Amino acid sequence: MSIAFEHVPHPHIAKRKQTGPAKTTDENVGFNGKIAIALTTVVGTMWCAYAFACLALLVLPQAMGGGTLTLIQWVSQTFIQLVMLSVIMVGQNIQSRASDKRADMTYQDADATFHEAGQIQAHLLEQDHAMNDLLDKVAKLETSLLAKK
Repeated sequence: MSIAFEHVPHPHIAKRKQTGPAKTTDENVGFNGKIAIALTTVVGTMWCAYAFACLALLVLPQAMGGGTLTLIQWVSQTFIQLVMLSVIMVGQNIQSRASDKRADMTYQDADATFHEAGQIQAHLLEQDHAMNDLLDKVAKLETSLLAKK
């Protein structure tokens, strides 16, 4: 009697080690996607938000002269939409970087877990060898005792 177990690692483990964690910069985008990314990079800065605010403020005197409705339209349609667009994009860029960082940390955690599981498998294999040696000794003793009867 002996213990015969052979560990077969899941094929996804080897594949995952080659690919690494998913990042937003890994996305395959075509020509239009590259243009969109370039524009998003430029518009998604606080400097662009400041420039848009200055641009919107240029027409504020005219909006104030047009009455309450014109002023409300200027605030909602010009200032908020123009400036908040860039501010929201800045926030999304920060969230995207944080998401990439979390993805990388999760990947590193999973990789460490896979390593630990490998160490456990090696430890169990050593225990199997030790148990097989003990079982062989027990079988020999059993044979020896039966032969003496």
